[in-house]
Amino acid sequence: MTTAIILSPAPELAPAPIFAPTPKAARRTMEFFTAQINNDHTRKAYINATRRFAQWCDQHGISQLAEVQAIHVAAFVKHLQGEFSAPTVKQHLAALRMLFDWLVTGHILETNPAHSVRGPKYVVKKGKTPVLNTDEARALLDAIDTTSLPGLRDRALIGVMVYTFARVNAALEMKVKDYFVQGRRGWVQLHEKGGKEHTVPCHHSLEKFLDEYIAAAGIAGDPDGWLFRTFTCGRGGNLTETAMWQQDAYRMIQRRAKAAKIKTKIGNHTFRATGITAYMKNGGKLETAQQIANHESPRTTKLYDRREEEISLDEVERIAI
Repeated sequence: MTTAIILSPAPELAPAPIFAPTPKAARRTMEFFTAQINNDHTRKAYINATRRFAQWCDQHGISQLAEVQAIHVAAFVKHLQGEFSAPTVKQHLAALRMLFDWLVTGHILETNPAHSVRGPKYVVKKGKTPVLNTDEARALLDAIDTTSLPGLRDRALIGVMVYTFARVNAALEMKVKDYFVQGRRGWVQLHEKGGKEHTVPCHHSLEKFLDEYIAAAGIAGDPDGWLFRTFTCGRGGNLTETAMWQQDAYRMIQRRAKAAKIKTKIGNHTFRATGITAYMKNGGKLETAQQIANHESPRTTKLYDRREEEISLDEVERIAI
């Protein structure tokens, strides 16, 4: 005797009616958002994009999935360009292309109506992430009170992002065992997007930051525990076994920047760009920076190199009026 198990989709994942004309189509659409997209942020963005398209179709009298043509997708893209930035429009089009491709391979549709539609041109040559110069980054680290455990934790977390060019989520997902010694040198293992593991040797300052934090926290004997943890009752409580969230890191960075009187509006991603810029300014190689940052393309790494901004400022000061 076998028991049938029926999995009901979570309400936030339920496909819009136009993408569920039959149970088979509904199931195939659900599989796209669950089995094909692993990143939570990407999944949420793509769901929003497809629901916005479904709403547009409803407003224009398109009720059947089979009725959707390239001209409709193109009109939808044109509509979006009046409301959103070019990157957002391109993301919407990418979501539709991928979903329609998935429906074609699943024999729900014969052709992909979004395949031939072109999105708006968007060329990025310089990143927008706020960057700290070397003096500001040093001032921020020096302003942290390291006589307290929260201070040691915060300095170590910022240090990981600065000296390894790590994304904030990769740093926050570290376990205690992800900091280890090999060949008399400390190393960190980062868990990047797509399940990729990336190992980077530690700068001597980062070794110091991590050693002092781990010793003070007394977590060396808990290798499978989270490295960067929250505190009970805010910053004045005891260390918990719960990992910090991205929002926790953001609030911490805002507090530390305010205490150091840093006026630049920084965020979690600032330290990735700060570290890369400082490395390149000190004679570092682009291909090595790309390797440390674990970027697929050197073009991505270049977006984080903000040395040209300093050159521009020097030139502006030549206007002697």
